[in-house]
Amino acid sequence: ESVDVDVPIRVAYDQWTQFESFPQFMGGVERITQLDDTHTHWVTNIDGVKREFDAEITEQHPEERVAWTSTSGEAKHAGVVTFHRLDDNKTRVMIQIDWEPTGIVEKAGAALGFDDRQVKADAKRFKEFIESRGTATGGWRGAGRVAHRAHRRPRRRAATTSRSPQGSRFKPGLKCENACLLTAGSSRCRL
Repeated sequence: ESVDVDVPIRVAYDQWTQFESFPQFMGGVERITQLDDTHTHWVTNIDGVKREFDAEITEQHPEERVAWTSTSGEAKHAGVVTFHRLDDNKTRVMIQIDWEPTGIVEKAGAALGFDDRQVKADAKRFKEFIESRGTATGGWRGAGRVAHRAHRRPRRRAATTSRSPQGSRFKPGLKCENACLLTAGSSRCRL
């Protein structure tokens, strides 16, 4: 899913790295706790099904991309978000969330596209959230495994390939606006 937000790329990226603010715009997310530079703990509640899991931030390149994957707990979950500067005050945010449904109700919901509609609704709420504020609630500007606070502009590092969980549902053939082709098992935007 993609959404164009009327804020500079730095603002959009900085807000997305504030995992603890996700419940303000992401449906079904009750709480995310940042444990350290690269680890988070998630609590979700989707249609009365409560789950907890830990996740690792596997990639973080300022103003380009952030990716995470679950490492333990009740849910297999991964995500990657890429940021594309459209102009000084407009950014395209591309979101891919991958999760493995369990149980008949979740599998039926996934088959009917409910999870895709949820990501679309979350993207819309992110747009409303960030545009109403005009600024990020904070920022964590990690690069690979080395983290930098938002107040410093880090050197750009070479991008690394993100890890994707087994059975990935990333959509083959999806292209970003820079004509990057995302293929099955690859969520990397090739800018």
